[in-house]
Order: sequence, then structure tokens, then C-alpha cells
Amino acid sequence: MKSSAILLIFLISFYSNAQDSKRVFFLGNSYTYYNDLPGLLSQAADSAGDTVIHDDNTPPNVGWINHVSDILTTTKIMQGNWDYVIMQEAGRKTGRSEEYVMDNVYPYANELNNLVEEYNPCGETLFYCTWGERNGVPSECPVWPPFCTYEDMDNLITERHLIMAENYEAEVSPVGAVWRFIRENHPGIDLYDPDGSHPSLAGSYAGAITFYTSIFKKDPTLVSFNSTLSPSEANIIREAVRFVVYDNLSDWFIGSHQPISSFEITNNGNLEYAFINNSEYSNDFLWLFGDGGFSTEENPTHTYDAD
Repeated sequence: MKSSAILLIFLISFYSNAQDSKRVFFLGNSYTYYNDLPGLLSQAADSAGDTVIHDDNTPPNVGWINHVSDILTTTKIMQGNWDYVIMQEAGRKTGRSEEYVMDNVYPYANELNNLVEEYNPCGETLFYCTWGERNGVPSECPVWPPFCTYEDMDNLITERHLIMAENYEAEVSPVGAVWRFIRENHPGIDLYDPDGSHPSLAGSYAGAITFYTSIFKKDPTLVSFNSTLSPSEANIIREAVRFVVYDNLSDWFIGSHQPISSFEITNNGNLEYAFINNSEYSNDFLWLFGDGGFSTEENPTHTYDAD
């Protein structure tokens, strides 16, 4: 659940194409480390006139069960002032059986998300939804059939990330869904490292553009940075992100759990009024009554000096 949010009665929030700056912390493993995904995101944002200030902790072969006891991870989260903490789990873990995920994934996702909310009340957990391996995991196919194919593995990974986003009021950056669109529509773009699991440069670039759109909620075609990809290949990837992510933000809970201000007013007689809070995704409030008075109660009353 959200730990806190602020309600300003006369505040109207909206998305625009104005220049923006975000502070982002990545926690994950080699999927994030390969090709310097945080650096690619920063360069992509720069090219669109935005800024990403980033830090990371991405040691190899670790998952969230390791990050909850990693002093570097917890210290950096507790520094606060992050707009987004991006959480990337080991890809195979989120695709395993429901019992395994219940015991070895969800509890640690919840623990890290709670830490993010406690120390970053205006920040957001952004789940890095990864992908199925190129050909599934043949060695585990006999004991876990969904690992027999890329499609079945990918389906489960996406499903589990959406479950976590809904349960923990977080957001999903659907890198795996973008990969799937590219695999199906542009098979000539190889998103995989030769090991069939980690990302190639094109795969990491697709991740960076997905994160740009998820974080800034802006059209990815604003990005002009191509890295070392050909302009045509980079453009195909940006268009894929536009189709999968930008045109369907709510499908990935992007912006869905942000505070929504709503209230009713009742006249109690004379000049006393009761303010009834109907806001969503909020539990800390600041009411401004328009005459210099204010309150931090959830449902305050206020007496005015004049009509």
C-alpha cells in the first residue's frame, strides 16, 4: 500500500511535454548491468530534453531475497528522495510454480516495496518486467512444462509482475512485452545475448526506451538517441514501445496508483463547514481552506470569518 501522499485542494496535476528530471535507483542483477541499462536510459532522456539522475546496485546472480539483506541496497533506498526505485528480479524466479513464487518472490518484493514507500513517500516502485528466455529453459522442461517454450515462460513472468503491481500499488515497466512485440513483428532484430538469456545491446536499448516512457509518461519517439544501433533499428524499437507502452499506460498500472484528490463539503450551519475526504491512494493530507487556514486531518471542519 502507499505509505503517504499529500492532498492539496486547489492543486491540479497533469502530464505535459515540459522538460523533466527524475531520480532513479535500479536494484537487480546482470540483466540490468548488461550494456549499462541505467546509462542508456540517461542518454535517451537527455536526447528528449529530460534528465535521469541514477544509481544502481546490480551484482550478478542475485534476486530480491538477496537485496533485502544487502546493506548497499537498503542504505540507498533509505537515503530517500527517489522518484522511482526499479526492482528487477532474476528472470526464472518469476516464471516458476505458484508455490515457489509465493515463498521466494512475493514476500521479498513486498518487503522491498514497503521500504521504498517508508523512505520515499513521493516515490514509486517500478517493477522491471523481464522476458522469457530465447527457447525457454529446456533443462527444466520435464519438471516445469511452462519452461518448455519462450511463450509460456514469458506469459508467466508478465502475469506475476502485474499481480505484484496490483497488490502493492506499484507500476510495471513492461520490457518483456516490448521484446515480445519485436520478436513477433521484427524477428530480424536480435534482442538476446548469445547465451539466449541476457540482453543484447538492442535488447537493453528496448529496455531503456521502455523505462523512459514508463517514467516520464512521454511518447518514446521524442527520443533521438540511437546508441550504436542503426537509425532504422532504433526507430523500430521506439515505435514498438509507443504501441505497447505509451498507448496503453493503464494496462501496466502506470500512473494508476497516484493520489487522486476528491472531496465533498457540507454546511454545518452558520459559517462552519465539514470537509469529507473521498480521495484515492492517499492517507496523509494537507487541506488549504482559501482564507489562510489549513488542516492535516482527514475529514476536517473549518469555520470561516465571513461568507
